[in-house]
Amino acid sequence: MNASSPHVRFAPSPTGYLHAGNARQAIVNYLFARAQGGRFTLRIDDTDAERSRPEYEAAIEQDLAWLGLTWDDKFNQSARLARYAEAAETLKRAGRLYPCFESEEELAAKRALRAKRKLPPIYDRAMLSLTPAQRAAAEANGKTPYWRFRLSDGAALWEDLVLGERTIRFNTLSDPVLIRADGTPLYTFTSVVDDLDTGITHVIRGEDHTTNTAVQIDLWRALAPKKPLPAFAHLPLISDIAGDKLSKRSGSVSLRTFRRDGIEPMALAAYLARLGSRRDPEPLTLAELGPSFNLDAFSRGAPRFDAKQLLSLNRRILHNVAFDFVADRLPEGASPAFWQAIRGNIDLLSEARHWWEITHGPIDPPEIPEARSILQAALGSLPEAPWDETTWKSWTTMIAAATDTRGKALFMPLRLALTGEPHGPDLAALLPLITRELVIERLERAAR
Repeated sequence: MNASSPHVRFAPSPTGYLHAGNARQAIVNYLFARAQGGRFTLRIDDTDAERSRPEYEAAIEQDLAWLGLTWDDKFNQSARLARYAEAAETLKRAGRLYPCFESEEELAAKRALRAKRKLPPIYDRAMLSLTPAQRAAAEANGKTPYWRFRLSDGAALWEDLVLGERTIRFNTLSDPVLIRADGTPLYTFTSVVDDLDTGITHVIRGEDHTTNTAVQIDLWRALAPKKPLPAFAHLPLISDIAGDKLSKRSGSVSLRTFRRDGIEPMALAAYLARLGSRRDPEPLTLAELGPSFNLDAFSRGAPRFDAKQLLSLNRRILHNVAFDFVADRLPEGASPAFWQAIRGNIDLLSEARHWWEITHGPIDPPEIPEARSILQAALGSLPEAPWDETTWKSWTTMIAAATDTRGKALFMPLRLALTGEPHGPDLAALLPLITRELVIERLERAAR
């Protein structure tokens, strides 16, 4: 890696499980870094002690590893509280961080009054005129200040790598709270300190952070006016097929759910890597996706997460993977021949269990009295074992000659009798996996 290589970060909060939207941001950051020989940092934003949980942090690492993502370094914000306090003192000395004492009720009343006057609900900076005596009196009455950052005049302007030119005027925003009354530093603040200290060159995240970006540009300039700003890229947020925003509370799109349901990590990563871009998802590994990855391919419109498209991609991957890739997740005793027979007929790997039960019994085939003559002819001409891939053709040729039956009228009763299913794997490959005893038992039951 050289000095001009990008350095990006993925910064989840350990307050819940990752969902598809989080995973997309992680994948895009990872591919952007790897495409240019850069660094990918995992930062755990765990300053919220009440909501952060070690089990969620462990789950984040497990989910990212499941997707195939590796990080060059990792750190927790909770280990950097002294550094944030130091940065806060810098802002205080510069007159950019000021104490506030209003309660939530007082702030709500102010917002309501501004709404009545048809004014935007931004903070009125009343605490900027607080005198030392007034502050001392407030603290003597048991009040502890929280701290706001005084925004500059003017505006934040940047050329977004996805959304294009962006301008946000500071007088349309409230001075943000950077430190709570209990001393906890907030994301808006800690993120800038971390990005400065770690040399982040590109901040790639969701479109919902565009206002944060304006504030953080101002913060960056207050803390390190001579240091160049990172480049920013904001991805339009993913919605579900109905147009609703994905969230951690939407369990149907959590990575845990995808894994439980049998979605292949390669399928999910490949789908999310191109979701919202001009390039169609393809069954490619992260290593294959990396060299051609480019933020220019992403559009400014909000993409919709289509489970059917993901399932289609999952199917394409399963239909082509080798036995060794899935062997440890197949039913015990499954062979390469079994996988070769069924892989073209499953959408999820979990469906392999169903075909294992069909090939190893017992099943309850339907009674097909109208096809009794075909089933009896099948019993009478059933070859001796062992069987191979030529057995099905030679056997059905004999049944056809004995019953003068062809096509669907011949093959459907046999498929139903042998598998209990109207569709499925090629019986030329499936038949050798079923014992002769099971075939006889099923034919006899179906012929009743």
